[in-house]
Amino acid sequence: MDRSKGNETDTIRVRYWAAAKAAAGTSEDVLPVDGPLTLAQVRDRALDLHPGADRLADILRTCSTLVGDRPTASEDPDTVQVAVGSSVEFLPPFAGG
Repeated sequence: MDRSKGNETDTIRVRYWAAAKAAAGTSEDVLPVDGPLTLAQVRDRALDLHPGADRLADILRTCSTLVGDRPTASEDPDTVQVAVGSSVEFLPPFAGG
């Protein structure tokens, strides 16, 4: 399945940074959707796309996330709504300061 095709209005774009990018083996995925998903559902669908990426699940659980431009670190992923056409960014903790 070619995940790069699809209308922006019927997808959610998932971007991975640093260790998440390395674990996923790609910088982004495009999830076809029929309606909004929760952030937890986006994470689960992203994991389903990378069944051999054993470290990815642990990394995504520790990531800060942005839904569009909105940080969601203090929110429950089961309650954060991700609208169709949105992007989700997974940002692992960075060393240093």
